Amino acid sequence: MMNENNKIDLLTLEKLSKLARLDFNSKSAEKLIEDLNQIIGFIDQLNEVSTEKVEPLSSVTGHKLPLRKDIVTDGKINKEVLENAPEKTSDYFVVPKVIE
Repeated sequence: MMNENNKIDLLTLEKLSKLARLDFNSKSAEKLIEDLNQIIGFIDQLNEVSTEKVEPLSSVTGHKLPLRKDIVTDGKINKEVLENAPEKTSDYFVVPKVIE
């Protein structure tokens, strides 16, 4: 069963939508709350699964992947990357202000 603390209400949805910069009308908000609560209910069912005798898995095959060496380079593609920018000034991307 879903824990009441895990339930999404209108206030929580409004807070999340503000943080995510999403806008909902009241009809779609009600449907979204219903859908999110259903998803959380499905996820909460995982708490009922007993895992006491299950060994932790790191790999199903037992094989380990070799790590690659971290080699730091400057990339030398600054101009090519900046060509993709919708707006730029000098050698920098210009982005809209997101913090109010």
